[in-house]
Order: sequence, then structure tokens, then C-alpha cells
Amino acid sequence: MLKVEDWAEIRRLHRAEGVPIKEIARRLKIARNTVRSALASDRPPKYERAPRGSVTDAFEARVRALLVEWPRMPAPEIARRVGWPYSLSPLKKLLTRIRPEYAGVDPVDRVVYEPGRLTQCDLWFPEPRIPVAAGQERMLPVLVMTLAFSRFMTAVMIPSRQAGDILAGMWLLIQGVGRVTSTLLWDRESAIGGTGRVSVPAATFAGTLATRIQLAPPRDAEFKGMVERCNGFLETSFLPGRTFASPGDFNAQLAEWLPFANARTVRSIQGRPVDMLELEYPSLLVLPPSAPVIGLRERVRLGRDYYVRIDTVDYSVDPRAIGRFVDVTATLDTVAIHCDGQLVAWHQRCWAKQAVVTDPGHKQTAAVLRREFAEQRRRREAATRYHADGHAVSMRALPDYDALFGVDFNPSSEASNQ
Repeated sequence: MLKVEDWAEIRRLHRAEGVPIKEIARRLKIARNTVRSALASDRPPKYERAPRGSVTDAFEARVRALLVEWPRMPAPEIARRVGWPYSLSPLKKLLTRIRPEYAGVDPVDRVVYEPGRLTQCDLWFPEPRIPVAAGQERMLPVLVMTLAFSRFMTAVMIPSRQAGDILAGMWLLIQGVGRVTSTLLWDRESAIGGTGRVSVPAATFAGTLATRIQLAPPRDAEFKGMVERCNGFLETSFLPGRTFASPGDFNAQLAEWLPFANARTVRSIQGRPVDMLELEYPSLLVLPPSAPVIGLRERVRLGRDYYVRIDTVDYSVDPRAIGRFVDVTATLDTVAIHCDGQLVAWHQRCWAKQAVVTDPGHKQTAAVLRREFAEQRRRREAATRYHADGHAVSMRALPDYDALFGVDFNPSSEASNQ
């Protein structure tokens, strides 16, 4: 086969220097017909191997028959149905080539992000378990938010995947930036849009901020690939070589590391996120004067044990509120309980499971109330006599019987009144 160098030399000699075909053939020691073919071709010679048969040829018809009815059938199932005797690699190559004929093609456009338009949000679950109480460790979620235009990344560990905690984390991160984009992109996280529609707490949060929450299509991780890459970056650049003593320690180390992450040069934008945020900042929405509704909220009637439960943790309340309705509000850090507008309990929030948090003052108040209740009961029992058959007989004052029978044993008082 003629080499590319010889093909180029033939064309140069004949067209640039006018060397005849016979002389070119003599110089290069090739046939004149080869010279003529090289001069007639505008493209360099290319070796093409003759196609050989494949082990899939005998199965292709049956594979196509399956794809007609089930275009998304996975390769292992197809192999089982057609009796495939080889490794799956040749079959997968065949499916890659012919499946689009039956399943169609779903192209993805390149997206250009404009300043102030989009923030991608996601929950990242780091593998290390964080100590939350004596003898108890938990794998806790980390809320990650990435501004699409500037690639500015923020993150914070939160105690649960409940809507109140996620929204509290979002508000904390948005306040850290100072403004918010016009759209917040989420996947089908159960507390945000698990049913395919934005949940009421999330819609209320977005309405207060004058932004909107957009849900990604189901099972489409590429739709929010930017924040997914940030999760991977946290996994490979933040976690290695670190240990964490508590959720607070995790957030402190994360807050210390994030400025470094946002100061690195991102190749896709040819700049640093911290610098790009300055360009994007004027396009962001100004935060409202009033904070949105966040945190876990509940209204319950306080029982005799004077505890309320938030995220499997029981918190004590002033026992004087027993039997009345109390309003419980839990932020990421605190738990506050009010009764008729008055604060009746305040605790640091516990991120453990099935824990009990007791205020010593509440326990002392409960002991005082129990003693008062026991004294009142003793007095009631002392004022009660029992019949011979055992039933209680209440003791009445003698003037009660005088009034009952209309008897007055002091007529002088009536005369004096006249």
C-alpha cells in the first residue's frame, strides 16, 4: 500500500515541479498506475481492514425482535433470552449500535447559565459517621448549594432530611451569600418535591424570597450535574485526612475550607468562583425584610410527663403548662416551646436519636407540683369518712343541715335585724 509520504511527494513532484509520471515512478520505484492513482485522489491513502464477521451476527435478528417490544431491556436479560454463550461485551457493543433505532435518541443541549438565574441544590451524605451523643454516631446529610453562573459553592451539615431542617439550612446559606437567584433547582427530594410537585413548606419558603423552586426530571442526575460534581469535590478534597468530633466541628472545618474551594480557578469559567460572584451579585434578588418560615414546627397538648418530641428526641417543658397547648419551634441549633405566647422551655437541639433532654428547673418544678398535689389529695381524704360497707361518705358542716331542713337555732339574730 502507498505510504502517505509517497502520496504527498508524488503530488508535489507532478504538480509543483512538472515531473512526468514515468520519471516519478522511476524515482520512487513504484508502478506508474500507482502514480496515476495518487494523482487522481484528493485524499491520502487509508488502510481499511476488510470487515470480519462477529459473534453477534447469529443473534442480531433475535435481539432486534426483543428490542421491538422492549426497547429498554437490559443486556443481561437479553443475553438470557437469546441464549448468549459469550461474555457480555460484544452484546453490549451491538446494543449500543442498534438500540437507538428502537428506543430513540434523547440529545442533551449545552446550557449557558446567565448571572443570577439558577442555584443547584442537593443533599450529600459523607461516609464518616459523626458523634452526636455518648456512644452514638450518625451519618448526617450535608446541604450543598452551587450558584450556576459563578460556581460559588456553599454547604452546611443539617440534622435531618425533614423539610423544616432543609429550609433552615437553605436560609442559612442564602444569608451567607446575601442574595438569592431567581430559581432554586432541586431533585425529587421527598421533603421538597417527592410527589412530583413542590411541597407546601418549600413553596412557602420560595414565595417569601420571591424566587421559585424547580424540580429536576426523575432519574436525571445530569440535570443538576454541577452540584453533583461539587459533591464529588467535597468527597475527594475535603474529607480525606479529617476527623470530626461533632456536627459543630464538621461545620466549623467546612466553613474554614470553603473559602479555599471558592478561591480555586475553575477551568470551565476560566476564573475563580469568589471573583465571579462579584460579577453575579448585582443580578441576584435582594432578600426580603422578614425571614421565611423555617425549622420544625408543631402544636401539641402537653401531657403529664411534660415532654414534647422533635425528630425522635424528647425535650422537657415547664410542668405548669400540662394540659394546655404548646407551640414547638426547632431550628438547626435550638428548640423553643411557647404557651399562650410565653416561653416555657428552651433547649440546645440534640442531633442524636431517641434521646431525652431535661431542664433541671423543670424537674424541680415537677417535684414541687407533685408534693402540692399529694397534700391536696391528703386533705381531701381527711375530709372523707367511709361507711361500714366501704363506700365514701362526705363530711358536711352542721349549718349545711340547718339550711337543708330550714331550722334556725339563733332567733335573737332575726329579732335584732328587725
